[in-house]
Amino acid sequence: MSIHSSTQHSLELAESSVKYWEYNPEGKHAIVMIHGFRGDHHGLEYIARSLPAYRILIPDLPGFGASSAFDTLTHDISGYTVFVRGFLAALKLTEPPVLLGHSFGSIVAAKYAALHPKTISKLVLINPIAAPPLSGPKAALSKLTSLYYWLGNALPARAGEALLKNKGIVLAMSAVLAKTKDKELRKRIHGNHLAYFSSFANRKVVLESFQASIAKTVTEHSKNIITPTLLIAGDLDDIAPPTQQAELQSKLPDARLIMLTGVGHLVHYEAPEKAAAAIAEFIG
Repeated sequence: MSIHSSTQHSLELAESSVKYWEYNPEGKHAIVMIHGFRGDHHGLEYIARSLPAYRILIPDLPGFGASSAFDTLTHDISGYTVFVRGFLAALKLTEPPVLLGHSFGSIVAAKYAALHPKTISKLVLINPIAAPPLSGPKAALSKLTSLYYWLGNALPARAGEALLKNKGIVLAMSAVLAKTKDKELRKRIHGNHLAYFSSFANRKVVLESFQASIAKTVTEHSKNIITPTLLIAGDLDDIAPPTQQAELQSKLPDARLIMLTGVGHLVHYEAPEKAAAAIAEFIG
């Protein structure tokens, strides 16, 4: 994979001090990318670096990575939708960008597209959450994860934060999500999760966003999304399985679905070049 440098920028919005990264500033069209739960811009930069013809802008969502938590907004889908609105306005782009969201970010992007269709040109949803994870094939694991986050918030501050940042648990989560058999790639994925999965502002941020991630879906906004939409999914995804992706596509007025084989919920790590190729073809 060719490596392209990025530039870090800062924005002072009403609710948060936001850090975002820009790739390919001379690119022909802007793509704004929204990362998933407990992530930051690092995960999506593999796709960004595979799209050298486009200007890419990736913020750390408020409360994660280098961005401060909200002052009064809740760190849920509604709060982050308000953030995206303010972020796009502050960028002062000359034309509506493509909006891309991965996993939790797909729900944020979908709600934003439903509310503000004229402010974006196209919508890309990677591993979109089409149904609540608690109802999927890994429902038991999802319920165990819910208990983990509940304990992380219920315990005294130091113990709770230590639990949420426990490297053994983070590695276990990473091992479940990674489907690749490439040892070097698995090592890189685990390393990235260890490095960035615990860069959250506080336990409140994590609990609020986790509760939203298991309660909200892209599907609830599908009938109101008129923007041309690209769905990119993995055939081994346990959190957002293929059958749910096909159903989601059928509910969107204007959508195409790309199903990548041998890939799970980490398309942005396991198949960034394939995802980038699909995005470039979709944008045109």
